[in-house]
Amino acid sequence: MPFIPHTPAEQSEMLATVGVDSIEALFEDIPKKFRAAELNLPEGLSEMDVCQKLEKTAAKNHTDLTSFLGAGFYDHYIPSAVDALCSRGEFYTAYTPYQAEASQGMLQAIFEYQTAVARLLDLQYANASLYDGGTALYEAIMMAVRQNKRTRIVISESVNPIYRVMLDSYTSNLKLDLVTIPHRNCETDVDALLAALNDDTAAVIVQNPNFFGTIQDFTALFTKAREHKIVSIISTYPIMQSVLKTPGEMGADIAVAEGQSLGLPLSFGGPYLGIMACNKQLIRQMPGRIVGRTVDKTGKTGFVLTLQAREQHIRREKATSNICSNQALCALRALMYISLLGPQGLKKTAQTGIERAHYAANRLERLPGVHVLNQPFGNEFTVKLPVRAYEVIDKLLDYKFVPGFPLGRYYQGMDNHLLVACTEKTTKQCIGILAELIGGAL
Repeated sequence: MPFIPHTPAEQSEMLATVGVDSIEALFEDIPKKFRAAELNLPEGLSEMDVCQKLEKTAAKNHTDLTSFLGAGFYDHYIPSAVDALCSRGEFYTAYTPYQAEASQGMLQAIFEYQTAVARLLDLQYANASLYDGGTALYEAIMMAVRQNKRTRIVISESVNPIYRVMLDSYTSNLKLDLVTIPHRNCETDVDALLAALNDDTAAVIVQNPNFFGTIQDFTALFTKAREHKIVSIISTYPIMQSVLKTPGEMGADIAVAEGQSLGLPLSFGGPYLGIMACNKQLIRQMPGRIVGRTVDKTGKTGFVLTLQAREQHIRREKATSNICSNQALCALRALMYISLLGPQGLKKTAQTGIERAHYAANRLERLPGVHVLNQPFGNEFTVKLPVRAYEVIDKLLDYKFVPGFPLGRYYQGMDNHLLVACTEKTTKQCIGILAELIGGAL
């Protein structure tokens, strides 16, 4: 089938209907200098040829590796029921549920998702339409700037460096002052963060567990920030929130997260899900879609999009955010995953990942010249090797193992450091082989 399925006769009929006699005449109002001379497209292929070509291209990806990569994205087991339920046509085809009278099912699903996220992060409100963890963090910054009319942002270097690159890009044309506080031996330097806060600061940003895997309590930092009317923002790993001190318990104003670990496959980079929750004082600054529950005049429960003074509903320059994306399908997968595992399942998943990571750290630390740098840590930890991390990675790829993330890629002076992640899918047998292979590569 050609790309344009219309026959010459059908094309002539359509052209005659609009009163022109050729495709060229149809576009004559566009000056020739603005028209593409040619599209440089290859000749069309049959369906079979296209499938073979795409399969050959896809086969270049290495999908049979044993991976210890994490760094913000994690390989968790996804119950089969998530795919089975989410693939129902009514979910795939549902668009933004603007019309409450026609979309009660989807609106209730979003409301239930918001409720689950708010409970997981222990804050009062959550939304349901941000792209990923990095854009969620940017939106949190802008919430703070609008709230206290300040422009100075203090951020820990132990926040995911991919997110920090995104923040630099998103704010490059804004009058914001981003101040980065260096980490201290893989720990967030709380003392330096406290010293950097002043009355010009709009927000302070940390991550728990941080990018190196270290777990910390930021209660004192957030208390001090509140005294100066500074918005406290924390980036989190959702699975770990079932066992760690929550953002709410620490006193954070906004919590954000990458929702991929909640039932979304890694999938070579997306689509992912930006998670955001906040306290009541900031709800009117929250971007994206928020579903509320109410009752109609007959007393029946109903669900509606609420607090919509944003995006396409009003003039663009007055929008809370111009990032407009319907992430409802990804949010629905996250809700299904959370619901199927339940509180105990989430805890068990987190605890198994932590146990496997500590077993791996113990095995690796027995190797000569290898040192685990952080404590305490969750399902991810940093090791210092006696050689460059890339050398080890290159050697282990021959055995179809990816031993971790090379920290020298983003942190100066850490070329010998490797970030190693485990999940409930990481077996002790694989950890044993990893230790043997790294030992042989040193």
